[in-house]
Amino acid sequence: MKIKANGIHMNYELSRKEDAPVVVLGHSLASSLVMWRPQMDELNRHFRVLCYDTRGHGGTDAPAPPYTLDQLGTDAVSLLDALDIDVVHWVGLSMGGMIGQCIALNHPERLKSLSLCDTAAIIPKEADPVWQERIDLVRREGMVPLVQSILERWFTPPYLALNPAMLDVIRRHILRTPVDGYVGCSEAIRHLDYLDRLSEIEVPTLIMVGEDDPGTPVEASEAMHDRIPHSTLVVLPSAAHLSNIEQTQAFNNALMAFLTDVSTLST
Repeated sequence: MKIKANGIHMNYELSRKEDAPVVVLGHSLASSLVMWRPQMDELNRHFRVLCYDTRGHGGTDAPAPPYTLDQLGTDAVSLLDALDIDVVHWVGLSMGGMIGQCIALNHPERLKSLSLCDTAAIIPKEADPVWQERIDLVRREGMVPLVQSILERWFTPPYLALNPAMLDVIRRHILRTPVDGYVGCSEAIRHLDYLDRLSEIEVPTLIMVGEDDPGTPVEASEAMHDRIPHSTLVVLPSAAHLSNIEQTQAFNNALMAFLTDVSTLST
């Protein structure tokens, strides 16, 4: 479904369990709400689930770049307003976790809890040339040249070798990402710098990361855990960046245990 929020048309899916607490799922760069399919059955048994496509991705509008993280956070809050949803549990992976930090810091009254998965709170300055190279390449040639390197960052070699069907789905979604959307969100991510503010986050926070994640490594999650007062760190073995797909059961077990515990405490 689509709804207008913060000046753009946003694509979303909202389950019908209307009396349950709401869980919002924020996806990674170059993906869409489809990446959360492995979590939906489990979450839908206990929660009302809102999946949405970030600005520039999936079925959501892709205005001309650049974008900012504040803008992406405002998109999400405006979507909640448009759907008449007040307070939520936020679950974000990679870019979705960065947006979650933005909301926790700038709109803390909207969150019951925060789950930060395979993400980071700061992009080091030395990574800036890498982001610029990707942006320039996509502007020249589209998403095709990035596909293989993205898959190799997102999944471990054993997973890449044994799961061609799932990789075909992920590959298609990477290729469907609009150039303006990829460039705009990349510009937002490259300026990420929340590390020194993380101590302001007061909601219960789950930090989860694949032990083999090369893009947002365990050290980045440890840095967040050290600074967020009410946080728990879970490291998932044999998983790279999209740990929710590569280690679905372990990811789901940790997430559901956290959300169930937080929901019990808040009732």
